[in-house]
This record gives sequence, structure tokens and C-alpha cells, in this order.
Amino acid sequence: MIHPAIRRYWPQYKWSNVYAMIKNMKKEPKLCLEPFHGKLVVITGATSGVGFHTVRKYAAMGAHIVMVNRNAEKSEKVRREISGEFGVPVDHVIADLSVLADMQRAGRYLAELEKPIDVLIHNAGLHLDNRSETPDGFEVNFALHYIAPFVITSMLSDKLRRDKGARIIFVGSEGYRFAAWGLELDDLQWVRRRYSGLKAYGAGKLAQLLSMHVFAKDLAPFDVTVNAMHPGMVRTDTGKDNGRFYQWYKKNIIDKNSASPEISAEALYYLGVAPELARTSDVFFHLTTEEELSPPGRDLEAAEAIWALTDKLLRDKGLSLW
Repeated sequence: MIHPAIRRYWPQYKWSNVYAMIKNMKKEPKLCLEPFHGKLVVITGATSGVGFHTVRKYAAMGAHIVMVNRNAEKSEKVRREISGEFGVPVDHVIADLSVLADMQRAGRYLAELEKPIDVLIHNAGLHLDNRSETPDGFEVNFALHYIAPFVITSMLSDKLRRDKGARIIFVGSEGYRFAAWGLELDDLQWVRRRYSGLKAYGAGKLAQLLSMHVFAKDLAPFDVTVNAMHPGMVRTDTGKDNGRFYQWYKKNIIDKNSASPEISAEALYYLGVAPELARTSDVFFHLTTEEELSPPGRDLEAAEAIWALTDKLLRDKGLSLW
């Protein structure tokens, strides 16, 4: 018997979509030379990789930085380094964004900032070979890649509506394509199915993309844009806690064929600052090139369904966001 999701999505798949993705891999990001003096930029997961280089880029262009990081020692080191080198204000809040209480604490901190948030970059992420569960009972990929941005953006909703003009960027991944037949809404936590690191990662990133559609629609009247981007194939610490085979594969295959995270930082600066993107919202970018999403990624019915389900999941945990 053919799974209903396969029947639903298979006719919508086009080879041209895959060819476009491959073609986009060879493109350099567009650059923005506009300064960003005094503007407030919030970024999660900023102690290494894409996040660290993005902080450096925005700071070099004059921005006021607020980081949301898990490791206090590393965060303080980055704060001192960036502030000392570029002479800009750098603040940080320490939060493990796989833990619901920390998501809320970070959300409250940001919501209470007097200064308007000009750019909010949801960057924190990871890749796991084996299923792991958070203290709240969420599968870790799902919690970090989807629940955390959902909670923080929702908690900032009133501030974003009041201040107007912000740009929200989800650092997504072409890996959302690993969830080729969409989300299993009755098993988002991978309890009943055999766990696959790639499929779980893809599901988390797909859920994130689907939430983008709803946030973009809700915040559009307040001149707030919401987009997502694939940061390119770059060298990062993602997956550093996985098994020996993954470590070997990452070191000898992935990293040797990857670019510096600085390329991602340039793309994230362009998406956050370029004047020509002031009205561009609900778009997936491969670096800075607009790219059509695969069928599950543009399924608005699924977007509404997971939104409602997420609201229920959070209410069951005692958290009401509206």
C-alpha cells in the first residue's frame, strides 16, 4: 500500500527543482556593503562556525550584537574578542536552546530589550546519529531546530509588531529534503519509528521552514520579514559529538570539500541588511539565491497543522504563548 504522503507529494516533484539546487551550490553569495551602525542584531549559537563568523561580520559593520549561547565560558570569550576588536556593544544571554525553560528565559530577555531588534538570526543547530531526548521529553533535533525558534519568535511577537521593520532569518538547510515525504505529525518525537539522524535532522529543518510561512503571514502587516537560508557547504563543528565513522567522514570528506563559514556570514549579512530585500519575505535562499522549495516545504496545510499541534504540545508543557 502506498503511503498517503507519497501519493500527495510525488506528482509535485520536479527534476528542475533538484537541478536548480545543484546549480545554486556553485554560486557565490551576493554582497552588501551598507554599514549597520548601531543596529541591534540577535543571533543564536554564536561561539563557533557560521554563528561566530556572522557575529564578526555584523560587528565589523557597526552593529550592536546580542548573542544567545549555551556555553558561558565560550560566550564570554567571544564577547570580549568581538567587543575589543570592533569596539561595538556585545551582550549575551546563556541558554541551552534544547531546554524549554531556557528557551523561555532567552525569549523574555529579548522581549524586554528597549532597543528594537533589527535582525534576528536563528542559527543554533546540531546533527545527531542517535536519538536523544531533552528534559522536556522532546527529540533533540525537533527541540533545537524547530521548537526553540518557534518559542522565541512567538515570545517576541508583541515587540516585533510594536517596533516594526525587523528581519528574521532561519539558518535552515537543504537537509530538509531528507524529509522527502513530509512530517509524521503523529510521531514527531521519533518514538514509534526507527530513528535516522539524517531524517530527523531533515524533519526538524522542514518543520522550521513550515513555521516560516505562518510567521511571515502573521508579521507581514508590521513590515517584519521572515526568510530562511541554506548556509552553503561549510566547515563547522556540527556533528562533533557523533560516532567514529561520522567523525572520519566529516574530517576526510565533508570538511575537505567545504568552504569557510565566512561565506555564510556574508550571505547572512546580505539577507539582513540589503535594501533591495526590505519587502522580501517567506522565501528560502540558497546563500543569497532564491530557491523554490520541494513539495513538502511549501505545503501550507501541513504548516497550519504543525502550528496547531505545536501550540498543543507547548500548552501540555504548561507554556501558553498567546
